[in-house]
Amino acid sequence: MKNKFILLIFSVFFFLTTNAQCAMCRAVLESGEDQSAAEGINDGIMFLMAVPYILVAALGYIIYRKYSKPDKSENFEAKL
Repeated sequence: MKNKFILLIFSVFFFLTTNAQCAMCRAVLESGEDQSAAEGINDGIMFLMAVPYILVAALGYIIYRKYSKPDKSENFEAKL
């Protein structure tokens, strides 16, 4: 459990320091003087990339919760 937590923390910090621009976007944005536009594009790409992962994780959690609950009918029959 401790190894999984360390891996999760490492992944989060590694994710925060990555650049998400493609080669074409980087070439166009580096040629300009204003770097705030490049940072804005990079943040937008990171946001668009993170949303599907969050949705899949939420769906997986919902499915896990649904199938990990004990069946009430089995508990009722065991008491009889």
